[in-house]
Amino acid sequence: MNESLDALLASIWIELDKAAGDKSHGWRLPVLATRDGEDADARTVVLREVNASARELLIYTDARSPKVAQVRAHPQGTLVHWCSRLNWQLRLRVRLTLEADGLEVSSRWARLKLHPAAQDYLSPLPPGSQLVTPAPPERDSRGHFALMRARVERIDWLGLRPAGHRRALWDDEGPRWLTP
Repeated sequence: MNESLDALLASIWIELDKAAGDKSHGWRLPVLATRDGEDADARTVVLREVNASARELLIYTDARSPKVAQVRAHPQGTLVHWCSRLNWQLRLRVRLTLEADGLEVSSRWARLKLHPAAQDYLSPLPPGSQLVTPAPPERDSRGHFALMRARVERIDWLGLRPAGHRRALWDDEGPRWLTP
């Protein structure tokens, strides 16, 4: 175990930050698992921003999405990231919060509305609805754009390598190496 846990944790946050800005990074598109009643529900999301000092990740969402109702009922989730370039898997236990109004939402919408992806939040139909030919969206509207913040409470890292896999955990009990 040549690498210290502190250095490894710093590398994890550096890679997360890179992923938010690099569409080709393996961690850019994690799977978010939430609770839907008694069942688990999972979907791919896009990592938009990282604030390492606050231990927060930012994801954009449609406020009418089923995951929003799930998060309101059960604000705990898990993000699973895989990067084949690094051969690293990352499982993050997160506390999720939603923002549909306010300056932070408006400022991000001001940037996003100039891109084709803005159409996703302007549809008159919620995600998962049967597709019909809707009226064209209003470009001046913010539509149903919302922010989902994921505050990292636990990090479970797995590094795959020919010389032997390594695994580490950071949680309330402190950092430690685990058996892979």
